[in-house]
Amino acid sequence: MAPRLEINGLSKFFPGVRALDDVSMNVEAGEIRALLGENGAGKSTLGKIVAGVYSRDQGTVLVDGAEIGTLDEKAAGDLGIGIVHQEGSLVPQLSVAENIFAGRQPTQWLGQVNVRAMREQAKALIAQLGVAIDPALKVSALSPAQAQIVEIAKALSRDLRILILDEPTAALTLTETEKLFDVVRRLAGNGVSVIYVSHRLAEIFALCHSVTVLKDGRLAGTRKVAETSTDELIRLMVGRDVHFSRSPAGRKIGDVVLQAQNVDAPPLVRSASITVRAGEIVCLAGLIGSGRSEFCEAIFGARRRHGGSVRIGGTAIDPKGPWDGKHAGIGMVPEDRKAAGLFLGMDIVNNVAATVLSRVSSGANFSNRKAEALARNFVDELRIATPSVHQIVGNLSGGNQQKVLLAKWLAMEPRLLIVDEPTRGVDVGARSEIYRLLRALADKGVALLVVSSDLPEVLALADRIVVMAEGRTVGELPGDGASEEQVLRLATRYTASVAEVRNQADMAEA
Repeated sequence: MAPRLEINGLSKFFPGVRALDDVSMNVEAGEIRALLGENGAGKSTLGKIVAGVYSRDQGTVLVDGAEIGTLDEKAAGDLGIGIVHQEGSLVPQLSVAENIFAGRQPTQWLGQVNVRAMREQAKALIAQLGVAIDPALKVSALSPAQAQIVEIAKALSRDLRILILDEPTAALTLTETEKLFDVVRRLAGNGVSVIYVSHRLAEIFALCHSVTVLKDGRLAGTRKVAETSTDELIRLMVGRDVHFSRSPAGRKIGDVVLQAQNVDAPPLVRSASITVRAGEIVCLAGLIGSGRSEFCEAIFGARRRHGGSVRIGGTAIDPKGPWDGKHAGIGMVPEDRKAAGLFLGMDIVNNVAATVLSRVSSGANFSNRKAEALARNFVDELRIATPSVHQIVGNLSGGNQQKVLLAKWLAMEPRLLIVDEPTRGVDVGARSEIYRLLRALADKGVALLVVSSDLPEVLALADRIVVMAEGRTVGELPGDGASEEQVLRLATRYTASVAEVRNQADMAEA
């Protein structure tokens, strides 16, 4: 029997870049195949070619033994090929049902949309995935996990045979991720082939049957998940061994740089406190929604603070906006580098210079020479992979974009650097580089406050771990010797106790 999906000699070229080079792979019906590789390896490009988003320049694609010609997204959908993009493709202002059947709404005899039938069909599709979502709800009201389910239901509405998931858990909690896994397993059990693109090795070992690794657009190898290891997959991806062990003790910890006490920034931050010393990496851990990012924004001035105090080097500050935080010596690398951190349509030079315009200007005039020299220094120091400092940042890989964002804030030589989710959406090689950079900054005496939802990352980086829950700082652990269980126990114990109190209050009112 022919495989569900057969790819032979697939190549794709963009201006100056060979994104895919002679890649071949087969995926069987009901198989969950992980697609793994560093940023820029060609994973998303391969998925988009199969789904008709990109055309292929060379090679053949067969579905159930039948070769398919030139595809667009509609033709791919008609063949039963669906894709859930990392950025999402739903229209927030439309309902769940309208998104699922966009352009294909059931109609009545006069051509009017049959809203009732559309909602009933949408409800049935979602039920096949083992969840319940009101098809009349607007997508803007959904959680990220619910939106993922709607994306999958949209693909399922076309007699789904192949589903491509591109970094589907990037914005999901652990609980939401498990629910998504249940949906994917259910689809595979019904014969759907799933191509699962992810940087998260733990997810691949938990979910997938097999894994194909790409490196620099070429096939590095395919393995059965049960017969491989994390170390082998990393070697295939980056061509070397990469370790995420803790750095050796001995870094000099200096005086207190940040002292935030009883910070109140409703509705998500309630009486949160933290201190960070020069040369220290403090990781802020907790569940999604615990208020970590919002606490950091209140310290920096990007969120209004209603109570409490913030001191930098012993001096009280009351930032009214990010410019005040920057003036006080605080830099902040935000969680969403594309929406809030970088000028994606501009080059590296202009992004790096954005926080230090006075330094790269001669009088009132911007000095291209000074700005280019500054950018070149950071490209070399941070090992940013780019053909030129004039490369448009939106064309860089995720890991290199993150390095440019770090360079932008390092250019101002901050006393305190806040880094929110430093390795979200970057590959293992870039992750190792970012860890090296953060440790090097601490060695130079910079105080680092790092927000991370990745507990192995927290344990690898932190000198101290501060845990938040329900908008409050609820506990602290030394970085050396702490465990994931200890962090989760602090994060969930307080949340559970609050939920219990609320339940008791609700019962009393009833």
